[in-house]
Amino acid sequence: MPKSSILVAGAGGRMGKAVVAEILKTPGASLAGGFERPGGPDIGKDIGVLAGLDAIGLAVEEAVDAGLKRAAVMIDFTTPDASLLHAKAAADQGIAHVIGATGFSPENEQAIADLAQTIPIVKSGNMSVGVNILTALVERAARALNDDYDIEITEAHHRAKRDAPSGTALMLGDAAARGRGVNLGEKAVGVTGPRGGTRKTGDIGFAVIRGGGIVGEHEVAFAGADEIVKFSHHAIDRGLFAKGAVAAARWAVGKPPGLYSMRDVLDLG
Repeated sequence: MPKSSILVAGAGGRMGKAVVAEILKTPGASLAGGFERPGGPDIGKDIGVLAGLDAIGLAVEEAVDAGLKRAAVMIDFTTPDASLLHAKAAADQGIAHVIGATGFSPENEQAIADLAQTIPIVKSGNMSVGVNILTALVERAARALNDDYDIEITEAHHRAKRDAPSGTALMLGDAAARGRGVNLGEKAVGVTGPRGGTRKTGDIGFAVIRGGGIVGEHEVAFAGADEIVKFSHHAIDRGLFAKGAVAAARWAVGKPPGLYSMRDVLDLG
């Protein structure tokens, strides 16, 4: 089995196709296969053709089990519930798991953390190299700029995205909260329910835009009385998330059990 033999969960989805394409063009990585939910319309189709490439002689399989036996690591951009089931299957088989899905409940987060005691799991709200560098910069800025600067996080995605705020926005909020030495859950405004119009000192505000085919846009503003400092990231192509996920998968193989993030993969500290 090649060292970086990668299984793709949700191979027929938008991100699944992008991940397949990235694996096939990455030296040192190989495609162990891909699968879809039982009864899915893409089961039996050639994975390469499904990704818009030439046929490769691998068909989309039904469910996770068969592919796990050929893989060293699995990449998963499905849904929170499905990702948790796949993480359990990966733990049973002893292979690494890369999770790019977002919108997990606190209970699911804890379940994944428990499974990470058995296998290496890389979980990130955003697999982009640029976004993770942005997260590190936001943390440093929040540490340097005191409560005189209000923090506002704005994110925009395509109309079909379910979770709001996005996992990336919450990553950025967590980074800002770490920089300020506070708990995001106690300072977040606009995460659930109506945002409201007033702000308390130290609040971290979120605003959400959904529409069209926006791949992903995020901005963090530190708004002071005399100046506004902004950090932003605009995703142009989903391939950038696939590239980060494949890098994370190759990094995770052979690592000790633990719950890792892209900050670990990129050695951002």
